[in-house]
Amino acid sequence: MIDEMSLNERIIESSGKLPAKFKAQKDGTLTIEFKIAERKVFLTKKTLTYRAKLRVDDENRTVRFFETLKEIGLGISSGDTEDMTPGFGFKKETYKITGKAREANIQELSQLFGKEYKYSFDYSSVRRVVEEEAERAGYSLSTCLLENSV
Repeated sequence: MIDEMSLNERIIESSGKLPAKFKAQKDGTLTIEFKIAERKVFLTKKTLTYRAKLRVDDENRTVRFFETLKEIGLGISSGDTEDMTPGFGFKKETYKITGKAREANIQELSQLFGKEYKYSFDYSSVRRVVEEEAERAGYSLSTCLLENSV
């Protein structure tokens, strides 16, 4: 039988092939976050970030998993129609898309933001790493809709 700590350690070790490794948090969860795409237009920079959080639940032999995409824009708007802000000014935006397991590719999801990103990383590989380690330990993967549910 594998205890929570060793399953956490195995997930952290297996995440070594991803753009970032899972990190243990003080509350017992594991989190991973990394930039998957970036756009620079004039004096504005927009970044698309992937974030996932999980918790191993030994009592129910499940791993609760949450993932999200977030776009953050920072910079000076130029008044063009893409920025939708007249004149010059400082602007910061944050958008989130959350939900069940994502199978769509990044181009489809980025259209939800109304932007075009050129990106080839298959971020579902993060979920696959977690799912494979959970199954090896005899645990099931439960995808959460809200981060607080983890």
